[in-house]
Amino acid sequence: MKDGRHIHLKYKICISGAAETGHCAPDALEKTKELGREIVRQGAVLVTGATTGAPLWGALGAKEENGFVIGLSPASSEVEHVKKYQLPLDNHDIIIYTGFGYAGRNLLLTRSSDAVIVTCGRMGTLNEFTIAFEDKKPIGVLTGTGGIADELEELLAKAHRGTGKVVFDSDPKKLLAKVMEAVAKDKIED
Repeated sequence: MKDGRHIHLKYKICISGAAETGHCAPDALEKTKELGREIVRQGAVLVTGATTGAPLWGALGAKEENGFVIGLSPASSEVEHVKKYQLPLDNHDIIIYTGFGYAGRNLLLTRSSDAVIVTCGRMGTLNEFTIAFEDKKPIGVLTGTGGIADELEELLAKAHRGTGKVVFDSDPKKLLAKVMEAVAKDKIED
């Protein structure tokens, strides 16, 4: 055990964000790449939807820091992943082919992660956010990145369900520190 954590278990942090990034803030992808780097610096493993856009930029950052990246694909095989979904194979150490399409993949993605961090985003990101929220997972929102990320605080207020374990910050390092603190509260310490 190291710092209250089992040394063989690393936190699994999911980056959830837009695969199509045309609507994201101008610096959203660089912030997401820095988030990927920071996940590795803080000793965690990155989990993504094995897709393009923001999650891929997070994977690029994680790989720059020699981190480990797990992708969960909506496809049932590598061929389907590349040909039908037109998704990349690069910058992931393991890709799990769920065969459940996007909705099923989103459920597995959030449930297999210790926390979810939202950056930019569209409808799929909102779906991953609501799953994580209902499952009472720690969620970080990288504000100032555009898309759904910049709407979530208002949506939470309108939903009248409280804020759950959601934290907000525009700085990737500060946001991840808040998320890691919340994850640690959900772990067993020996």
